[in-house]
Amino acid sequence: MTSLTRRSRCTVLGAFAAAGVLLLSACGDQTDGDNGSGGSGSGNGGGANAEAPLYDLLPEAIQEAGVIKVGSNIDYAPIEFFDDNDEIAGIDPDIAAALGEVLGVEFAFSDGTFDGLVLGLNNGRHDIVMSAMTDTKDRQNGISEDAEGGADFVNYFQAGSAILVAKGNPEGINGVADLCGLTVAAQRGTANEYLLDAQQEECDEPISPMINETDSNSITALQSGRAQAVITDFPVALYNELNAGGGDLFEVAGEQIDAAPYGIAVKKDNTELRDAIQAAVQEIIDNGTYDEVLAKWSAETGAVDEATINAGE
Repeated sequence: MTSLTRRSRCTVLGAFAAAGVLLLSACGDQTDGDNGSGGSGSGNGGGANAEAPLYDLLPEAIQEAGVIKVGSNIDYAPIEFFDDNDEIAGIDPDIAAALGEVLGVEFAFSDGTFDGLVLGLNNGRHDIVMSAMTDTKDRQNGISEDAEGGADFVNYFQAGSAILVAKGNPEGINGVADLCGLTVAAQRGTANEYLLDAQQEECDEPISPMINETDSNSITALQSGRAQAVITDFPVALYNELNAGGGDLFEVAGEQIDAAPYGIAVKKDNTELRDAIQAAVQEIIDNGTYDEVLAKWSAETGAVDEATINAGE
């Protein structure tokens, strides 16, 4: 049995959307500095469109390459995932395609483990990270274990954590305090793992944590009965409640927890690219494309009105 969030795959090369999203072949934690294999839009200006409204804001190196290399953990429906045709889909790829339209370059996604993405950014493997990454001060400053070297974040969405349980909520879970004494799954290196750790300190009867490399492994554990709950991002939990098994497998227990901004991570010394990304996010908010993307994925509750930088706490 598999949930609607699909497993990560390696050695996949394909195009998503004529508007400018690619998937580069990539495996592992993406920390070795390898730029991945190519694809249309890479090198010698690639698919660059110098007539795009915000093209001139981009660094010269990006203009020449015609592509922005995006690090992502493509295992997080509906944010980013592989669909039934092994093509990349979701909120982030659709937003990236819209950004590509106004910037005039392709956005090329590489798949890797979540906790290696910022390291890959600072090693030069990626130009940006776009992976449902919560913007926090620890990640900005490189204090977080998954953010070595730190990063700046262009904030483009808002989401908190949620508790996903089996349909009918057999354990009667209404909030994190009810997780004590249960087996609870979460993805390694995420804010959801940190939330689980924080609650563990409040429990008289300890939580049995099940920390997985991918979110889909956590949801599979819930589906198979090996875990009694999963802490994941609210849009992911809601997507699985509505779609997994035709809506008959899971439900969200309680309310959204600690909503915070998602950020597109950019290397701290690459302020020109950071500012271009911020301008592009604001442009698609203003022109209505952003709202269309969120409506497509029933994610309007995460909408923001302004593209900010480092708004996380």
